[in-house]
Amino acid sequence: MRVHSRLTRELVRALAGLTLALAMAAGLADAQATDSLPPAPQPQPQPVQQLVADAPIVAMFPHPEDSRYWLSGQANIIFQGRLPFHSLYQGSNSFRNSAEYKTSLLGTIYTALRPTRSIRYNTDLILDLESAGGRGLSQALGLAGFTNLDVVRNPNLGPTPYLARYQIHQVFGLTQETTTQEPGPFALAPSVPVRRVEFRAGKLTLPDFFDANGPGSDSHLQFMNWTIDNNGAWDYAADTRGYTVGGMAEYDDKIWSLRYGLFAMPTVANGIDMDWAFSRAHGQNGEFELRHSLFPKRKGTQRVLFYANRAHMGTYREAVNAFLAGIDKTPTITLHEHFSALKYGFGYNTEQELTENLRVFGRFGWNDGKTESFAYTEVEQTVLAGADYAGTRWRRPVDKIGLAVVSNAIKSDHQEYLKLGGLGFLLGDGNLNYGRENIVESYYNWHAWRGLFYALDVQHIANPGYNRDRGPAWVGSVRAHVDF
Repeated sequence: MRVHSRLTRELVRALAGLTLALAMAAGLADAQATDSLPPAPQPQPQPVQQLVADAPIVAMFPHPEDSRYWLSGQANIIFQGRLPFHSLYQGSNSFRNSAEYKTSLLGTIYTALRPTRSIRYNTDLILDLESAGGRGLSQALGLAGFTNLDVVRNPNLGPTPYLARYQIHQVFGLTQETTTQEPGPFALAPSVPVRRVEFRAGKLTLPDFFDANGPGSDSHLQFMNWTIDNNGAWDYAADTRGYTVGGMAEYDDKIWSLRYGLFAMPTVANGIDMDWAFSRAHGQNGEFELRHSLFPKRKGTQRVLFYANRAHMGTYREAVNAFLAGIDKTPTITLHEHFSALKYGFGYNTEQELTENLRVFGRFGWNDGKTESFAYTEVEQTVLAGADYAGTRWRRPVDKIGLAVVSNAIKSDHQEYLKLGGLGFLLGDGNLNYGRENIVESYYNWHAWRGLFYALDVQHIANPGYNRDRGPAWVGSVRAHVDF
């Protein structure tokens, strides 16, 4: 055990050092490439058609720039395998210590309609279909930071297609001044007012609009781990597929935005059915975003997030006390749930360009830790740092290499609940020798042709499920992704 722990600590330190080395080397390379060469002749202006023609094509079919409709899709296939690892024991919700492999498949069709060409008062009607098939390692149990964000945590739902999103998106411009935006499936207009208010109502997934991060939010082209692509301590309102119903408002100005939303919560932890009584069950989410760089001529963004959930949830201390008093045979938090129980927390999210090709990012998250983990995962504190680097230097501008380190934790009541044999909707080894769950993930994403991408990914998990008596675990992944 001491040897394994020492190796794990050394590995994490080495990879953290590699992150810093990557950042310094890439920054130095870019600086030297600029300083060591004689001044280049000034480029002559090129026609817009030539610039578009020279840009890499990253979709199977072209998407019109100023169209009143949108039709696209994506397919994401992830094959993951795990090597055997050390484990003194395991329970019903453990990450299994035997060798295993699993495949997931996620496919989405995006459609949207823009009834008019108004810029100041634009409307988008959005409807998306999705299918999620396959399974995760250990049925997606045993890890707070699970290794595949595409996995649906209830495999019994099957791959039957479902309505993933249906929304009305309305823009009210507060000025005639406009700025450009890249049209996409959630906003079709190529231009928007600089100052505006936007409303959305319908079915959506909150990470589409909250806690977004350029280098660390896209599980289809970037990292795959739940607590790297999202803030693990943000127990955001969602069913088991990650979607909810509600509405949100957003104010946008030149360098800052403010957004707030109210959304339905599931009836049970990790459930597919939602509680429609908003007076007793709802998730409130707010975020402030400042688009300000720490370095001149580089992009940077800071975001501060808060959330407060009300739902039929239990508290860990009450479940532990009932067990110790002999009332319950095992600690069972679902026997001590109360309507309108409160869970709250906040998060910080940052991203910063250092050079033309190198970006760094980070997150911090915290929640009160007293109330049942209910919708996303079992994390009550998280700290994340990472970076990605574009392959321009080796003439692969769309290729990316990424590295991230995340450390997750739970608080004392939750620790005691798991130690006494309690089960969460993800965790439960039957015992617990507590330690922070530390995860290192690295990937290389290769742009093969048009909208076809392949990726290799490796994840190292120390203390799976916060348990020092288990692990470390290694998970390797191969991903194929198509945008069309």
